[in-house]
Amino acid sequence: MSDRTLTEATAEASSRHVDAGDEGYSKDLKSRHINMIAIGGAIGTGLFLGAGGRLAGAGPSLAIAYAVCGVFAFFVVRALGELVLYRPSSGAFVSYAREFMGEKGAYTAGWLYFLNWSTTTVADITAAATYAHFWSMFTDIPQWVLAFIALAVVLTANLISVKYFGEMEFWFSLVKVAALAIFLIVGIYLVATSHDIDGSTPGLANITDHGGIFPTGVLPMLLVIQGVVFAYASVELCGVAAGETENPEKIMPKAINSIMWRVGLFYVGSVVLLALLLPYTDYSADQSPFVTVFDKLGVPGAAGIMNLVVLTAALSSLNSGLYSTGRILRSMAMSGSAPKFTGLMNKGKVPYGGVLFTAAFGVAGVGLNAWMPGEAFEIVLNLASIGILGTWAMVMICSLFFWRRAQNGLVERPGYKLPWAPYTQIVTLIFLVTVLVLMWCDGGVGRTTVMILPGIAAALVGGWFLVRRRVAELAASRD
Repeated sequence: MSDRTLTEATAEASSRHVDAGDEGYSKDLKSRHINMIAIGGAIGTGLFLGAGGRLAGAGPSLAIAYAVCGVFAFFVVRALGELVLYRPSSGAFVSYAREFMGEKGAYTAGWLYFLNWSTTTVADITAAATYAHFWSMFTDIPQWVLAFIALAVVLTANLISVKYFGEMEFWFSLVKVAALAIFLIVGIYLVATSHDIDGSTPGLANITDHGGIFPTGVLPMLLVIQGVVFAYASVELCGVAAGETENPEKIMPKAINSIMWRVGLFYVGSVVLLALLLPYTDYSADQSPFVTVFDKLGVPGAAGIMNLVVLTAALSSLNSGLYSTGRILRSMAMSGSAPKFTGLMNKGKVPYGGVLFTAAFGVAGVGLNAWMPGEAFEIVLNLASIGILGTWAMVMICSLFFWRRAQNGLVERPGYKLPWAPYTQIVTLIFLVTVLVLMWCDGGVGRTTVMILPGIAAALVGGWFLVRRRVAELAASRD
């Protein structure tokens, strides 16, 4: 056999990697679902709620932070997209970690992702409860009650079938995109006409007369990056959803490539407009900045409608988190690195065990909202950031292993490639380490979060020793 034929045979054999966690799913997600899921992943709670407090802290320079983080988020999802085109899997990067790094890599990737979404679930129900308090009819209802209702409603819908999830996410995302588009149009009109907003005239003066782009210095902009990373937490969702769609090789490149311009338009564009419409000091962490603008504009009902939109964004993120962790946990359960019950599926072909397991942490979040409602969002946001950084790092490490195997002729890279590999992966990993350093430098909750990293590492190591025998037994039975 010639060297070329041997290489092709080896590559073909390597590409036959099969993940037991991919079996049993329906292929009910259509192109419109995937495209909207990609949009929904790029527009979440971090923009609609988190941007208010970050604008108040960093001023207009927040737009720079969103742009920088957006570039690296695109690199991550583009790397994942290349892996998806190589082999679609509902286990996504956990499945790729299993193929390229072994069961330890899959175990680590999976539980870091679970850390991300279990804490994000708490952030989302907290955000939903915060938004609901905007309306007087909900003011007297305790925050934890509203948080529980939000979790119960989304959980129920998520357990029915992937088709229901896809439809929910399609309409959730459509509402978010339409609202942001309207905000951009209205905002541009207000700036162009210098329309008065509660005594403030929109325009560059709201930036230049209030300290410029860096009113509080460059350091606050750097420190806010840790929270901005959270805003992009769902960009990898379309990679997970690829395992439940037909023809991912046609759908995924278009969906992923569109993320970059969406980031530029919706994130950076929105923040620039917010800074032009009102002085950064008018915004606060207690209210969505979009609601602040319409509230001060005095348009009857506009603030209420915008608040409904941001409530939709929180529910969308919650919906996505329950969906994706359910699939990831099932992939892990089938290999023995997650509790066996998280691999169970119902008649609707939904891995309900994993979904319920994630929702259980949401219930714990309800307790956190009852105990310390004012600090719940920031606490879980920092913990979620650790999970996000770990997940993104695992995606890029898998991408590096994949690139190296391709260089050795063991696999063939698809036509849809991550550009400038392997430098893109290396630079992204350096960026993620830098974010950790910034969290430490920020002090407070951020430093505390970094300090618990050894505890998270110890929990991962301890957990591995508990499951490794079962993992080995299942691997042997598959072989």
